[in-house]
Amino acid sequence: MRLVIIGLFILTTWIAKAQEESFVCKEHLLTHAADANLSHEFRTSPYTNNYDLRYYRLEWQIDPSQYYIRGQVTPYFQPNDPSFTRIYFDLASSLQVNSVKYHGQDVSYTLMNNLLEINFPQTLADGILDSLTIDYEGAPPSTGFGSFGQTFHNNAPVLWTLSEPYGGRDWWPCKIDLADKIDSIDVYVTTPQGFRAASNGVLASEVVSGNDVIYHWKHRYPITGYLVAIAVTNYVQYSDFVPMPNGETLEMLNYVYPESLSQAQAGTSGNVQVLQLFNQLFGVYPFATEKYGHAQFSWGGGEEHQTMSFVGGFSHLLLSHELAHQWFGDMVTCGSWQDIWLNEGFATYCEGMTYENGLGPNTWPAWLSGKISQITGNPDGSVWVPDTTNVNRIFSSRLTYSKGAMVLHMLRWKVGSENFFQAIRNYTSDPQIAYNYARTSQLQAHMEAQSGIDLDEFFEDWFYGQGYPSYQFQWGYDAQQQLRIQINQTTSNASVDFFEMPVPVKFSGQGQDSILVFDHTASGQVFHPSLPFTVEQITFDPQLWILSANNQITVGTQERNELNQALYLYPNPVVQKLRFDLGLEGVKIESVRITNLAGQSLIDYPTLPDNQEMDLETLPAGFYILQLNTNQGIAIKSFVKQ
Repeated sequence: MRLVIIGLFILTTWIAKAQEESFVCKEHLLTHAADANLSHEFRTSPYTNNYDLRYYRLEWQIDPSQYYIRGQVTPYFQPNDPSFTRIYFDLASSLQVNSVKYHGQDVSYTLMNNLLEINFPQTLADGILDSLTIDYEGAPPSTGFGSFGQTFHNNAPVLWTLSEPYGGRDWWPCKIDLADKIDSIDVYVTTPQGFRAASNGVLASEVVSGNDVIYHWKHRYPITGYLVAIAVTNYVQYSDFVPMPNGETLEMLNYVYPESLSQAQAGTSGNVQVLQLFNQLFGVYPFATEKYGHAQFSWGGGEEHQTMSFVGGFSHLLLSHELAHQWFGDMVTCGSWQDIWLNEGFATYCEGMTYENGLGPNTWPAWLSGKISQITGNPDGSVWVPDTTNVNRIFSSRLTYSKGAMVLHMLRWKVGSENFFQAIRNYTSDPQIAYNYARTSQLQAHMEAQSGIDLDEFFEDWFYGQGYPSYQFQWGYDAQQQLRIQINQTTSNASVDFFEMPVPVKFSGQGQDSILVFDHTASGQVFHPSLPFTVEQITFDPQLWILSANNQITVGTQERNELNQALYLYPNPVVQKLRFDLGLEGVKIESVRITNLAGQSLIDYPTLPDNQEMDLETLPAGFYILQLNTNQGIAIKSFVKQ
């Protein structure tokens, strides 16, 4: 979901640095009230975990001008309990159940505390497929991100559903869990003529019945309950077609508002190349025998309903995000809301990878920079969700989406791109995971199996831990003209004392450059790299592989502390003229340099300035480093220009 971002949801104002697209997420300021069916690590309800769903026939009567639903739903299920005498479904207590029929006969039921309890006339056989039909109606409550919505566009009514995470029960008798997918569904929507109904799967028929039209959608892939969806309005439809690896084409079916047709056509046509890219990176589109598509709705983001994403607009960022969910969230669904990053972190990272591969209006470095800036705007927060009763926390833009994406990016850096993408394909094709649910530990296992790298510490730091590192680099040539680099690290949150990462550093000088990667396992490590040129400048992480902030680069080594201690600058802070004094016998100053904190040279004096005084009037206000090159090493000291 994209909160307007959203892949689902959420968001506030989404702005990536140098990014051509910005989203204002219609954040639904909701704190989901915990109830008896929800826990801090919600996966399944104790009331509904004693049966497996196999199939649903879903029949709804919808007039989009009315905030109302009437339906008859027929679930097919298999008990997994030898003493199965009753069955429960999640359903809002404010709805009205008209009848429940079992084998054509009325059976007793109660609807209380958002649970529909149905009693059978006898104990049902364990493991035997059975069914019943529930007839119900009412004006649904609207929780979460607006689980049941009705409004107008250009004076035309539109009605839609959006159930993630807990909203399905607001409008249909379902099973809210992350453990049991429905094997297949048939959806029948009866609506007045002049309106079209969008749903999952392929449109099997549309039949005129008096003043109404009945739309029949069938979907023959496993689907989790929150992805079942309908939307009804005066849609116009058109299709894009995606060339697939097997030589066939996949229909990309689009239901859009008439007034949005030209905008939609421009957006969805670009999504054809994105789908082809994802085919290459992650394996063939997982619902290739049916379709992919978009249905427009009046919400400030998007939701990745299986095979037909509901979108509020047609920007590259939103469409690519929801498309990525078809692999990450729909085919492979997070097995707990604590692991929602397996949906949203992946979909967000896929946005960035479109830019990395030359698609879309942004650049890859700008996208990465924007994510890093957003995440490091606060010093705390884990990707792991500690409390799944708080919907705003589940779908945190900064943590679930952006930090989740950067964790994947760093994981790719840690194991290597080739291993990373192969491990992802192994993960999505794992028979225990494909068209099922996954936990973070399963992703880790595939990454470890493919790369041969133990990732326990990585996940402990970056998934469960909070915050990010800040690096302090000190570099220079010692008295023996040997290059020395010391790498220190501080962390923004005490939950992680040290982030162990491969650290890339770019060395530049004499018209040459080279990127070296240091195995940084402890703060204060010293390295002596050998390079075929004299280094004049270093740059940390030039390709933005590591989530970090507030990094500092200082020129000069600490091996000659007496030089640094003897160096005296005055006045400091300085307004115009800076003087220095190095009162050590036998030490000859050979040259003077002023750098910024990144180590970039700003002013060079190849010979000693007169009276050891420098005019800094043209230097902008800020923090700087004075570096003295002497016959006994380098002396450095920082100063402030006002």
